[in-house]
Amino acid sequence: TDEMRQAFRQHGVKQVLIAYDNDPAGNEAAVKLAAELTAVGIAVFRVVFPEGMDANGYLCQVAEPERAFGLLLDSAVPMQDAAEVQATTATERAALAEHQPVPVPETVSALAAGIAALPSMPNVVWETGANGEISLTLGTQQWGIRGLSQVKAGAAVMKVNVQVVDTDSGVMFADSVDMMSARGRNGYARLAATELGLAEGDLRRSLGQVLLVLEQCQQAGAGEQTETPPVPELSEDQRVAALALLQDPQLSERITADLAACGVVGESTNLLAGYLAAVSRKLERPLAVLIQSSSAAGKSSLMDAVLNLIPEEERLQYSAMTGQSLFYLGETNLQHKILAIAEEEGVRQAAYALKLLQSDGELTIASTGKDDASGNLVTKQYTVKGPVMLMLTTTAIDVDEELLNRCLVLTVNESREQTEAIHALQRHKQTLEGLLAENEKAYITELHQNAQRLLRPLNVVNPYASQLTFMSDKTRTRRDHMKYLTLIQSIALLHQHQREVKTAEHRGKRLEYIEVTQDDISLANRLAHEILGRTLDEMPPQTRKLLLLIQEMVKATAAAQQRPVKDIRFTRRDIRSYTYWSDSQLKLHCQRLSDMEYLLTHGGSRGHLLQYELLWNGDKAEEAHLCGLIEPENQAANSVYDSRKSGPDEGKSGSSLPQVRAKSGSPKPAASRSDKGLNGSQVGRA
Repeated sequence: TDEMRQAFRQHGVKQVLIAYDNDPAGNEAAVKLAAELTAVGIAVFRVVFPEGMDANGYLCQVAEPERAFGLLLDSAVPMQDAAEVQATTATERAALAEHQPVPVPETVSALAAGIAALPSMPNVVWETGANGEISLTLGTQQWGIRGLSQVKAGAAVMKVNVQVVDTDSGVMFADSVDMMSARGRNGYARLAATELGLAEGDLRRSLGQVLLVLEQCQQAGAGEQTETPPVPELSEDQRVAALALLQDPQLSERITADLAACGVVGESTNLLAGYLAAVSRKLERPLAVLIQSSSAAGKSSLMDAVLNLIPEEERLQYSAMTGQSLFYLGETNLQHKILAIAEEEGVRQAAYALKLLQSDGELTIASTGKDDASGNLVTKQYTVKGPVMLMLTTTAIDVDEELLNRCLVLTVNESREQTEAIHALQRHKQTLEGLLAENEKAYITELHQNAQRLLRPLNVVNPYASQLTFMSDKTRTRRDHMKYLTLIQSIALLHQHQREVKTAEHRGKRLEYIEVTQDDISLANRLAHEILGRTLDEMPPQTRKLLLLIQEMVKATAAAQQRPVKDIRFTRRDIRSYTYWSDSQLKLHCQRLSDMEYLLTHGGSRGHLLQYELLWNGDKAEEAHLCGLIEPENQAANSVYDSRKSGPDEGKSGSSLPQVRAKSGSPKPAASRSDKGLNGSQVGRA
């Protein structure tokens, strides 16, 4: 009835036993009720009477009604699948009747034993409390078990604290017992029977059922630990919207605009690079990103803005990691996922493991532990498989060089104009339009997460790879060149729903791939100029920025005093007044510039003022630039046969212009290598 359903919900009923008549009408009603109760999460069991009997008729014919009814309840049949229960065959009923003689008073024990012998799993429903305590009910006995979480699954010993309460008398008995030991269970049953006034045999049987429940709990717990987070199923509307985003011809511009709508001011290049690096998690050699800036500059906001657009099941975020924690994360828990750590300082102990994971794509450690069966010390091997995409932030200027050259280094805009724009956005969030923008942010976040779920880990082929060029004047460019190529692959992978998926057969294996386009290379070049152009610089970005500000200050002072630049002397206080940087920052950056001979120090000994002189006369470029990259239009030009040359079927043409010839006009003096190396943006040589 409706009143019973309301009572079930109100009191949190978890188990219901159906004792309908064992006839066609009763069976049909039991199946219908079982389906309804199972749908709301209630475990249903069927009390099976002899065929054609109900509870009243059966109990009136037995000599010991209470004991016989208890046996029927203990042997109730689970009804997880109501359809299976409904499809009870005549053969099953005949087998049931075969075990049940004609119900006369003299044969009560045989009848009850026949019903109790029906094969079934223990009809017990248990609950797990917040503290890990397991509760279950067996007839008039309420059992509570504590300490199972401390027992390893499959161990030969299961020592737990077991408590049993007789609901009729309210008497309780509790003791610790090894559930895997028959002697331990018998001793517990003997003491509990004396305390509760119950039959020792009944308690031993109950302990057997409790043991089966505990083993099922352990199996369920082991399954939950190894089970990966479920991937949400997309509705048709969500899938259509996500595909529309991935098929947008202006996808990169759309990503930048959506990230700006999520509350990030400027930083379009950094945001797009971080998003593409996140996409690279589906490649075999993902990128790694290090966001570097001073405190309160917004590096964490930049990282969070990118990570919020990635599905939760494909990223792991930590505030800090110990030195050995990476080795015990699970063999496949990091595979093709993002590992984000809030501050690089919080992962310095695990820097060695991170570097190996990024380079080799796998971690392996041999550790000493106890054998579960014998208890002896044995060597166990733990493996963590990649690849994994790393994303870190740091305020440190001196970062581990080996970690630094494995990452794309993104620097946050710390200009005064950027600060004013952030202030304007913070004020805008307090308005009604800001409230509506927060609501739009939730929609954009869900849209991009769904789009990321639709990306497949395809192979990417670059048909222009042999025509690409990269600077080679430093050994570290061997890694930076791979960053550049992986960036191109990430762009192509992001546009996979706009490309034809091609196939190739090799050694009986079918390979699917997409191809890189010239637009992918153009976008990668634009990002490489701004990111790798600074990454390959000989000094950190903030130090380079201070050098340019000092140059501005010195030129302005020289113009105002009408003196040569080389005669201008200045102190850290002068720099602080001009740049509004903190003194602690200036101490560190000025010392670095002095060590690299960009600044010359004067004085500084006891009683003398420390002054600086600018030795650098480089030009300030408007944009960062990475030498050695070839543009797609040049690739297209190189791929077309030179019209000035003769064709393959014609005679030889005349000689072309010499490679080196005299130029008209006065020649320009060649810039010295020191001047070119001191340039504020251009790095290396073409």
